[in-house]
Amino acid sequence: MKLIVGLGNPGEKYQGTRHNLGFETLDHLLKKFEPLKDSTWDDNKKTKSLIKKLSIGKVEALLSKPLTYMNNSGMAVSLLLDYFKIVPSDLIVIHDELDLPHGKIQIRFGGGSAGHNGLESIIASIKTDKFLRIRMGIGKPLRLEGSKFDHKRSQSKEDYVLDKFKDGEHKDVRNMIKHVQKQLELIIEHGIESYMSKFNSRD
Repeated sequence: MKLIVGLGNPGEKYQGTRHNLGFETLDHLLKKFEPLKDSTWDDNKKTKSLIKKLSIGKVEALLSKPLTYMNNSGMAVSLLLDYFKIVPSDLIVIHDELDLPHGKIQIRFGGGSAGHNGLESIIASIKTDKFLRIRMGIGKPLRLEGSKFDHKRSQSKEDYVLDKFKDGEHKDVRNMIKHVQKQLELIIEHGIESYMSKFNSRD
């Protein structure tokens, strides 16, 4: 079984924010692979997560949205791995990424957190970085370089990721989500190692 975790924060006030891109992607994924009447999440108290089991091709997958908030994502992921007896190498984490331009995705196996608090929490909790990450680019907040008003007019990273996408960004977000869904199908069909060697581009 593959564990596919989308990172985000629970609660209505966080819906549509950049930091909840992982949640949003899983919502779309669930609707694609399940009949609409069945595309609802199950609140699993033992893993502190919303979960849904489904089949992607011939492979069983467990989708999960942790309810422990972004900075403590590792608690839920650790509980999920233990409870469902899944090894970290079968874990796929989908998350927003400041270090990628808005609309670009990157798929990588292993490595550090690059300052992402959710990833940092997961790595610390499960004591390994050997899992797949699907990084969805949200870009960085604009800064008015050279202006003496930079400190007032520049948005902090914390505020930026918790802000909602702007009207002109939604098309790129939709395209990113579709691209991630397509890549996930390839990953599930071919396996992570084969996908990384044959299909993944790191440009």
